[in-house]
Amino acid sequence: MTLPEDVYAELDRRLAPVDAARAAAYPGERPGRQPVHTCYVPADAVVPGLAAAWGSAALAALDEHGPPDLGWDPELAGQVLPRVRAKLAAEPVEDLRVDVEDGYRRPREREDDDVRAAAAAVAADLRTGTAPPGVGIRAGSVEQATRRRGVRSLDLFLGGLAGVADRVTVTLPKVSDPEQVRAFLPVLDALEAAHGLAVDLEVQVETPQAVLSADGAVAVARLVHAAGPRLTGLHHGTYDYTAALGVAAAHQAPDHPAADLAKGLVQVAVAGTGARAVDGSTNVLPVGSRAQVQAAWRRHAGLVRRALERGLYQGWDLHPAQLVTRYAAGYAFFRAALPPAATRLAAYRGGPGAGVLDEPATARALAGVVLRGLDCGAVDDAEVRAATGMDRDELARLGRPA
Repeated sequence: MTLPEDVYAELDRRLAPVDAARAAAYPGERPGRQPVHTCYVPADAVVPGLAAAWGSAALAALDEHGPPDLGWDPELAGQVLPRVRAKLAAEPVEDLRVDVEDGYRRPREREDDDVRAAAAAVAADLRTGTAPPGVGIRAGSVEQATRRRGVRSLDLFLGGLAGVADRVTVTLPKVSDPEQVRAFLPVLDALEAAHGLAVDLEVQVETPQAVLSADGAVAVARLVHAAGPRLTGLHHGTYDYTAALGVAAAHQAPDHPAADLAKGLVQVAVAGTGARAVDGSTNVLPVGSRAQVQAAWRRHAGLVRRALERGLYQGWDLHPAQLVTRYAAGYAFFRAALPPAATRLAAYRGGPGAGVLDEPATARALAGVVLRGLDCGAVDDAEVRAATGMDRDELARLGRPA
């Protein structure tokens, strides 16, 4: 070696601030299970036993109109449908958002009472252990016309969960400027202090200004870093966003190219930050005749699979019968992913002599998709261990490194 130690020391000295800033801004993937969906329910429709009621309604739709005609081979359908039924009976809703924004259609003078009643219902289910794993609220935006009303509803809702919930998610809609997020953070601090529970933040990306700022910068990245570690996700608002771009109503959908562009930028912006990119909703609901329900199921299942293929592992559901295809499409995706992932993981662990030379990043992706399948119930520990020779902890060390 010919370089003296002071060359190395100077390199470390000059890059130390860069290292520290990067570690703070990009701490890595958020640990723990990501829900496959967020169910938005208007505040006046939130009652005790909501999750179980949604599961029962989904099973009833499956019995009346199903199974979904998704063009699967019989073997895959035979693997998936029993698991879907079990999921709908045991844990139909993974993440609930009480909605007092666009989905809430009652007169605003009823909002206080409806928010209090919704909080009481969620609190009752938390006490009995029947609430979804994740709960939260979407209130009004911080734009001038709605900010006081929105914060008031947050205060009432969190007050109703004080002493019962440990953690609640607040979804901030209609964000158009990073300064709105910065101004909202002290409000969340005050709510935490007042009610004694942890508050996570989600930001909805549903305005063009949230994607591209006036100076041409990618505004969504600024939103992420303005929010900091409190941010758990960026949710795309399909209909507000495409309407703002002038897309005709008949063509507003999660798979519109304009929506794809925004969600692609969201994925880049959140990568490595611990926040997650979340797909939006479809307003094509599985209701009506058998033919109408089957058509809506095919549409929803196709959108779910499309999102999964693009690395969007969470979306919105607005109707109980959408749970059928949320889980059916997801389970089919992860079950189909297991055999090839297991083969490549075995080759990766075996080294170059195994005939495949995947990089560590690819091995991380392979283990990650298996872990997501385990998290959502698409596959179980025994079959993953049989296929990969690895248990959940080994997969986590490979797929979700610190």
